[in-house]
Amino acid sequence: MEYSPFVADLLDRFLRYVRVDTMSNPHITDRRPTTAGQMDLINMVEKELREFGLNDVYLDPNGYIIARLPSNLSEGKQCPTIGFMAHVDTADDVMGNHVKPRVIECYDGKDIQLNDEFVLSVSDNPELQRYVGQTIITTDGTTLLGADDKAGLAIIMAVARKLSQNPDIKHGEIELIITTDEETGSGMDFFPIDTCRSKCCYTLDGDRLGMVEAECFNAATVEIDFHGVPFHLGAARGKMVNSVTMATLFIASLPQAESPEATDGRYGYYCAHEIHGTAEKTHLIVYLRDFDIDRLQQRIDTLKQLAKTVEMVYLGGKVEINDKIVYRNMYNEIKKHPEVMEAIFVGAEKLQLELEEKVIRGGTDGARLAELGIPAPNLFTGGHNYHSRFEWAALSTMETAAQLVEQIIAYWKGVSI
Repeated sequence: MEYSPFVADLLDRFLRYVRVDTMSNPHITDRRPTTAGQMDLINMVEKELREFGLNDVYLDPNGYIIARLPSNLSEGKQCPTIGFMAHVDTADDVMGNHVKPRVIECYDGKDIQLNDEFVLSVSDNPELQRYVGQTIITTDGTTLLGADDKAGLAIIMAVARKLSQNPDIKHGEIELIITTDEETGSGMDFFPIDTCRSKCCYTLDGDRLGMVEAECFNAATVEIDFHGVPFHLGAARGKMVNSVTMATLFIASLPQAESPEATDGRYGYYCAHEIHGTAEKTHLIVYLRDFDIDRLQQRIDTLKQLAKTVEMVYLGGKVEINDKIVYRNMYNEIKKHPEVMEAIFVGAEKLQLELEEKVIRGGTDGARLAELGIPAPNLFTGGHNYHSRFEWAALSTMETAAQLVEQIIAYWKGVSI
């Protein structure tokens, strides 16, 4: 297919970015980024930004980039600085490294054979029918694709290049914020907020065409250690306390009707996410999610009460529990600044693009940014089936997302400070 120069650049960037191994590691807590490949891509992006002619590019030792396109408005005209954010890491739900993207031009509307074992079927992905005759990008079935969030990264970078090469396109100061380790939930732990100038920031980390997200879960991670009393199995009666058995009772007591697989919409959940141990000690990680912060705290309290109950059942055993709020509902900050969402809807109207607001049953770096006082709604990027080997992306929707970014920039150009 023949693409416009902008779309060709967008596709090329996306394909280059997904081939860099950037799968993050949630088990590493003593360094950022958690994996070396993320820094490889960060360094690549920094080099490209400087090649665009940007002089104001800050690379933080923890792997953050904050770069600025200076305002080119006429002298005396000032408008707010706005930001656009994406992250470079990919999830570890399936293999996120060694990605081999497959570009399908003039898609024929049929099932796509990813490899000998896996098929991307139309019945499971009816959204594919929207893109008959167009270009989509899939995996080879052995890894995820990495559209989460390298589609967002490619969109931001392609727009930045376009603006830097076309001074006739007027705009205020624009911040480009690139992060690492978003998928671990700790990507913003060391973010240099004092370096940031943005009045608001738009994360490019959503999925299908037209989706806009201004509300997300409140999230907590609870780590529970079960301490047993080990003993020789042949003489264990009345003496041994098995920490593995303690942990299984704890997990079995979690309400199945409030699990990720049993909930949707605004319903929160308990999720026993990871476990390992022996009879002496077992470590369990539970994820808690709820749109209401008070209900999230109730879930934490429930786990603490359950820990006490397990101790009563297994006399001699001990349960230690530690909880941490990972991120909060970003709508708490967004609702204070209605113009932040207005910019999106005004821009979409000019593109004759129908938008749909939905809640995120998860979180973004934007949620963490909102906690720091910068409202940060989330925009679509054209990706589908995130965190799976069936992930795919639509090139035309990536282009539409880029057009919406440009319209948002135009909106804020007209806002005086």
